[in-house]
Amino acid sequence: MRHLKNFVKKYFSSFAYFYSYLRNKIFIAFSLSILVSFLDGLGLTMFFPLLQVIGEGGSVNSEEMGPLGVVILGIEKLGISLNLLSVLIVMVVFFTLKGIVTFLSNVYRIVLLQGFNRSMRINLLNLLNRISYKKFITSDVGRIQNTMTGEVGRVSSAFSSYFNTFEQALMIMVYMSFAFVANMQFAILVSIGGLSTNFLYKILYKKTLGVSRKLTRFNSVFQGQIIQHITHFKYLKATGYVNKYGERLKDTIYKIEESQRKIGILASIATSAREPMLVVIISIIIFIQVKFFGGAIGTIIISLLFFYRALTSLMSMQQQWNTFIAVSGSMENMQDFQKKLEEGKEKDGKIVVTSFEDKIVFDNVNFLYGDTPIINNVQLTIPKNKSYALVGESGSGKTTMANLITGLLSATNGAVRVDDNPMRTLKKESYQQRIGMVSQDPVIFNDTIYNNVTLWAPKTEENLNRFQQSVEQASFNLFLNELPEGMETQLGHNGINLSGGQKQRVSIARELFKDIDILILDEATSSLDSETEKEIQQNIDTLQGQYTIIVIAHRLSTIRNVDKVIFMDKGSIIDMDSFYNLVKKQERFKRMVELQEL
Repeated sequence: MRHLKNFVKKYFSSFAYFYSYLRNKIFIAFSLSILVSFLDGLGLTMFFPLLQVIGEGGSVNSEEMGPLGVVILGIEKLGISLNLLSVLIVMVVFFTLKGIVTFLSNVYRIVLLQGFNRSMRINLLNLLNRISYKKFITSDVGRIQNTMTGEVGRVSSAFSSYFNTFEQALMIMVYMSFAFVANMQFAILVSIGGLSTNFLYKILYKKTLGVSRKLTRFNSVFQGQIIQHITHFKYLKATGYVNKYGERLKDTIYKIEESQRKIGILASIATSAREPMLVVIISIIIFIQVKFFGGAIGTIIISLLFFYRALTSLMSMQQQWNTFIAVSGSMENMQDFQKKLEEGKEKDGKIVVTSFEDKIVFDNVNFLYGDTPIINNVQLTIPKNKSYALVGESGSGKTTMANLITGLLSATNGAVRVDDNPMRTLKKESYQQRIGMVSQDPVIFNDTIYNNVTLWAPKTEENLNRFQQSVEQASFNLFLNELPEGMETQLGHNGINLSGGQKQRVSIARELFKDIDILILDEATSSLDSETEKEIQQNIDTLQGQYTIIVIAHRLSTIRNVDKVIFMDKGSIIDMDSFYNLVKKQERFKRMVELQEL
């Protein structure tokens, strides 16, 4: 069994990929397809007795049908006397059954495709959510967005084409079996003719695969460029570079369109060549069979019906396979993307954190980004419900320290402990749910104020009371009460309808709504005017003693009242004390304070 699995993975990697999502459901679909073609074959077989009834005065001779005569004998054993009416009725029954099974097969395929799409999207989302932050920040954002959106649709198309290819292959086998039973010599000739068409399609497959890979690559590049265009639109617009940058996007658009055009032309060749090739092959073989081999026209017609079905399926299979090849670049990208997400999976512990009880300890912590040291031998203890500020010049390691506290990054050497438990032993999500974070660029969702603060919590009486309490603590209630739609006010993309200070208040209210123990403020007031900064700082000061507060700040006026200021330089802690004691002790810190005219 293991050898079979390895064989399938090696030579039928796409099938193995689809099977990983659908399991044995895929074989049920194939079985229905076989049943459709089998019933179709039985229905076509009835044309032979129909010809006999019409041409020979109403008698049916099963012996003239060769091995296919067993179908007639089976019907007669059921007590059905074959005449014109009964033959037509039996034929109608077979084709009606075929229609019913075809309907069931199509419906089942739709359900299968929906299930595949759903499972694929959920799997991608789960893999993305489990990826480590360190791996995420080094990933290609354009590729992530393209794969999670556009590529999913193309892989869905690949699934349909791949399934249809297999389905047509199964039908070919069934029809060929009927054809060989009816007239083996004729069947061999048609088989040779049908296989000769593969030379044309082999060329089409190769060209289409190359173009498909280029299209996938261009789509990923375009997604990345669009993200940057939107993110930096203000700068590009203000500096007159918006059109110049737009030229880069236009160039990529032209490349995408050119690739799509080539794929369309190749697909058109495959489609338009199918029927003419089919008719040419059949005509030549009928001529050879009658002229040189003296074939009986009756068995030739029956075989022809089977072969027309088989060759139609063959051409359809080649077309479907070419369609699959056209999106196979997306298949390769999807499989590689999932593999990379798996490789970047964050390691998680087993200890569930329900609350932060005592302290966070840095025990000789080092952190390297590649070969570059960022944090050097840090020894630090942060007690519960105390407020600590991380200060220092850019590149001193402040943000990295915060990322180590939140568990976004893991220490290269040493250990970060939470209540004496090493970070690596914690169930990360349970610990991170105890953390609130307000950054320089507030996170605002394109939704209502209520949903932004509560993160879509149900509107129960308890949640509504907590919402009101949170906006009051964040001094956001006066502004909220002035809005006609109140908490149902839509904030727009990235909070476009709010000022900088209002965005920060929404962010603070959100963190206060949560049941948290640790509050991290990462340059939370650096982009605000002095008056707004002062108001928000007063709000934050009232929270001291209720939460463990970690403040990262360049504007030192915001950290005067914290319990301890940690002064950092080049990844090391230079000193740690109260704000005013540090001013007295550390000349460099004193100069920083004086430069900001505090």
